[in-house]
Amino acid sequence: MSPTPAETPAAPPTWPVLDTNERRILGVLVEKSKTTPDAYPMSINALVTGSNQKTNREPLLDLSDLDVEDALVSAQKKGLTIKVTGGRVVRWRHAIYDAWKVDKVEAALLAELLLRGPQTEGELRGRASRMEPIDDLDALRAKLKPLAERRLVVYLTPEGRRGTVLTHGCHAPDELERLRARYVGAALDDEPRPASAVREAPPPGEIDALKQTVAALQADLAAVKEDLRVLKAALGM
Repeated sequence: MSPTPAETPAAPPTWPVLDTNERRILGVLVEKSKTTPDAYPMSINALVTGSNQKTNREPLLDLSDLDVEDALVSAQKKGLTIKVTGGRVVRWRHAIYDAWKVDKVEAALLAELLLRGPQTEGELRGRASRMEPIDDLDALRAKLKPLAERRLVVYLTPEGRRGTVLTHGCHAPDELERLRARYVGAALDDEPRPASAVREAPPPGEIDALKQTVAALQADLAAVKEDLRVLKAALGM
């Protein structure tokens, strides 16, 4: 019997793909709303400065006023930014609390991922804690779990391990697959090899090279012995 509509599990939501500039301006808006609330909402000039700053950013960018304005308008169409008019200068604010239904700590975590891209749980906790307090890794994981279930964050390496890497859920599918391949490969390289994988003997080419080295050492030793015999004979020993 086919399941009734009530029995059919809901598909995890999908989120709009954000390009590099959109990620940066959205991350900056969330960050500055928490770290410098007196200067929020933000002007275009302030967003340019925040987007191009040399700390807490990866990759480093050099966005122009036009780049930032284009990214703001694009994000606005996706329901993520809001233009604030009425003053001498047009300002902007983010809308992720309503758009993504997140709380303050979750917003801080997403902002750090948008500002820096993939990072370990430990790195994320330390960086997000400058915006909202996160006591320890257990507290972090409690916040990440519902975000991962909703695909707002994505684990690139297995959860619950030392150095687990995650990222935000606004990557294009092909970009996400490249990141998974990159970080899973790095994690495998860091794992200790099992005893069965330890090479018991060098390959034939190395054996031949070792034999040649031993033969050369033996010839040198024989020459030294001969020189010593000649010296002893000359000294009448």
